[in-house]
Amino acid sequence: MLITNTERLKQFYSTKRIWQGLPAIERTKNGRLFAAFYSGGIKEEFGNYAVLLKSDDDGESWSEPIAVAYEGEEARAYDQCLWIDQLGRLWFIWNTMPINAVWASICNDLDADSLVWSEPFVIGNDVMINKPTALSNGEWLFPVSAWALNLLKHVPNLATPHAERKPYVYKTADTGKTFTCLGGAKVAYRSYDEHQILELKDGRLLMAIRTSVGIDKSYSEDGGLTWSDSYHWLGNPNSRIFLQRLSSGNILLVNHYKFAGRNNLTAMISDDEGETFKGNLILDGRDNVSYPDGKEGENGFVYIVYDHERGCFCESYEKAREQAREILMAKITEEDILAGKSVSKESKLRVTISRLGDYDGDELWRYRVKYKGCMGI
Repeated sequence: MLITNTERLKQFYSTKRIWQGLPAIERTKNGRLFAAFYSGGIKEEFGNYAVLLKSDDDGESWSEPIAVAYEGEEARAYDQCLWIDQLGRLWFIWNTMPINAVWASICNDLDADSLVWSEPFVIGNDVMINKPTALSNGEWLFPVSAWALNLLKHVPNLATPHAERKPYVYKTADTGKTFTCLGGAKVAYRSYDEHQILELKDGRLLMAIRTSVGIDKSYSEDGGLTWSDSYHWLGNPNSRIFLQRLSSGNILLVNHYKFAGRNNLTAMISDDEGETFKGNLILDGRDNVSYPDGKEGENGFVYIVYDHERGCFCESYEKAREQAREILMAKITEEDILAGKSVSKESKLRVTISRLGDYDGDELWRYRVKYKGCMGI
């Protein structure tokens, strides 16, 4: 369910959230920024919902939620994604449990004062968090994962059609009217996958996959129908990365660099199709910074979003309150990354999108009862 009614949206305002995290970001050609993340309850559990915010001043200030994906207290909406397609439409994508499905709603006039959204529709099964990839042949690939069942053991009444559990790709050749599930990669040491697809200059597809021991990669030479067995590519503290080709032709990677856990979130550049990375601009060196997503704007800046100290899985509200519980943004250039420092006067680090303060909701009862929820990612 997608909620846009202004009165109903008030129940999802920042004062009603105990924790928040796992963000996404997009930017229109005219400069409007969108950010999305999820919250609800006290951790990653049934009752979660995904919120969408906007900024019309390049991230200096942000709205309260303008749309929310919410499935009720006996279900879950989570791991949202934002994507502006080649037709200029904004996709707000989220996932649901226990019916494991990837949902989307599309906005055509994304710079309008009042946004109008399509009826939500299903892309496929089971989970997707990273942006789709538009291929040079006009097809769009959506990275949808069928998580390993051991990661879903705490989910009651799970409904999923994928008998073979893999990081898959779904293809649409008609701009989102229909979707077909293609192939997936065989991965050892599976975690939550959170895979991303990159089209290489030689025509092959590269799939980057989160594992419990780092980032794997796999290749497809037939448009995603079949994939090689994955193998280790990058060091990583079992967390999400961001990977995207820039307008320069180089590849941007945001990952943890010389890390001890989820710290040292760093932007890097590859000019040799992902064989090596250089630059190493540290976006945030603190502990508990994670889950980057990004968008290169028409203005030449790259906008990176991430979370810091989510505030979930705490033993009490007081413990959660001690954490920052913030969604942050970096505005940088490729030149900044290659220099390893800000060289543009307009570049900014640690821009606040949302930071939680005093709570004025009714979720504290969850700290007083035993609640069987979902596993943390």
